[in-house]
Amino acid sequence: MDKSQTNPWLVLAVVCAGVFMILLDITIVNIAIPSIVDSLDASLDQILWVINGYILSYAVLLITAGRLGDMCGQRALFAAGLVVFTVSSAFCGFAQNTDQLIAGRVLQGIGGALLTPQTLAIMTTIFPSERRGAAFGIWGAVAGVSTITGPTVGGYIVTNWGWHWIFFINVPIGLLALVATFLIVPDLRPGRSHHLGIIGVILASLGLLGILFGLIEGQRHDWGVVWEWVTIPMIIAAGIVVLIAFALWERWQSEPLVPGILLQNRNFVIMNWVVVTMSFGMLGLFLPITIYFQSVLGMTALNAGLTMVPMSITSMFVAPVAGRLADKTGGKYLVMLGLLLFAVGMALVAYLASPVATGATFVLPLVVAGFGMGCIFAPMAMVAMRDISPQVAGAASGVFTMTRQLGAVIGSAAVGAVLQNRLAAELKDKTVVFADQLPPEFRQPFIDGFANAGSDGLEVGPSQTGSFDLPADVPAQVVEQLQQIAQEVFANAFVAAARPTLALPIAVLLVGFLAAFAIDNRRKEISADSAEPEEPTVEPAGASVSS
Repeated sequence: MDKSQTNPWLVLAVVCAGVFMILLDITIVNIAIPSIVDSLDASLDQILWVINGYILSYAVLLITAGRLGDMCGQRALFAAGLVVFTVSSAFCGFAQNTDQLIAGRVLQGIGGALLTPQTLAIMTTIFPSERRGAAFGIWGAVAGVSTITGPTVGGYIVTNWGWHWIFFINVPIGLLALVATFLIVPDLRPGRSHHLGIIGVILASLGLLGILFGLIEGQRHDWGVVWEWVTIPMIIAAGIVVLIAFALWERWQSEPLVPGILLQNRNFVIMNWVVVTMSFGMLGLFLPITIYFQSVLGMTALNAGLTMVPMSITSMFVAPVAGRLADKTGGKYLVMLGLLLFAVGMALVAYLASPVATGATFVLPLVVAGFGMGCIFAPMAMVAMRDISPQVAGAASGVFTMTRQLGAVIGSAAVGAVLQNRLAAELKDKTVVFADQLPPEFRQPFIDGFANAGSDGLEVGPSQTGSFDLPADVPAQVVEQLQQIAQEVFANAFVAAARPTLALPIAVLLVGFLAAFAIDNRRKEISADSAEPEEPTVEPAGASVSS
């Protein structure tokens, strides 16, 4: 299959189907947690690893998988990722206990890591530089929508079919995408051979594993001891040291895992920083807002997801338009506009949040934020990959996707820690204020019951009275009053805690906005496709993969 005989938009449809499935699975499982806990009798530690096992294996392998795409051809790695992800999805659906489910999720992450970097690399190769913005616009719409529609899709599936089907649904999609991959996607290979340094792969993987594990597990272990004398800060520090060793090792390699030419590309370096801020802001903002919708406003998980639909729809329609504009004008000012609008929209959400708000309260702010998101994804990817040659497109895509995932993990960890700290303080203050509504004999026990609620305050919601045991002879009307006041305490404390917490990711988005000023918006006269003397070769369909 020749590149010239391939319809690039059909290729785009195939890779977007793959990336939608992968990114959707990052968030869709969250909504099924209660059902999984009941069905498999899972502990908190086990259920957290159902989520984190996927994230860890996915993020750690992205850079290596991107480089493997340069070696073996992006189509081969894309197809391999589809196979692993599809098979492991079926395995997850049939899981009879949490150990099986965790193993399946880890395998899903491996499949996702093999697949995801190939999408941008394939698009960079198949589309000429002057048309990549429009393609990245569609890719950006799919990537953005898949990330924030997980709770809605998951809520519908779990409600109507059960949690197993959030995994089974991937099987027919994966099989169709696999068939379409070999029928539609051309098998483009780099014009020269590559090799993969095993020591570099091991160092990069161990370093990223240490940092990501520490960030993901830090809050659960109160940023302290994990095993005997091993602490979270020690694990993160060890990961950083190993990454430094990786960087030093790579300097002396003839073909490093992260090609040096990428680090010399001004726009690529800047956009990696911008994508970190974007992911930090997006995931950091969604964490407290999702809890607010459900625990404070009392929405069901499905309704909370539906409340975010205005953002999804707006982003979905704006992203392709932003991509086409990026082709004509460059992406610099679109990225800046998007970051600014996304920050403004989410700031409005924080400002309007109250214990008595409704979903309608947030329609306009979420539309503004969605417009901003739509302006970011496509131009950001287009600017990052614009001057990247096909010979290193896989490595570039792997690095870019890795930094995006790293920003998301850092954002979730940082915002979670700030939220918990602020919530502990606000719960204490609000309990003292609201306790005056209780009969005198119940005031101090009520205050004491919330005194240490900061560590599990996110679990306080309707029908709870705090963390103390009520005497058996408490009148029913007092129990009802305690439950009502406990919910009022939590609702008011959470809103008060959420506002300063949301200021952190909003500030990070504004840092990304300032960084985008440094983007070089000028187009090079020589396209990225001809930046290297060697052109990708086209292997016959069904040809064996060699490295």
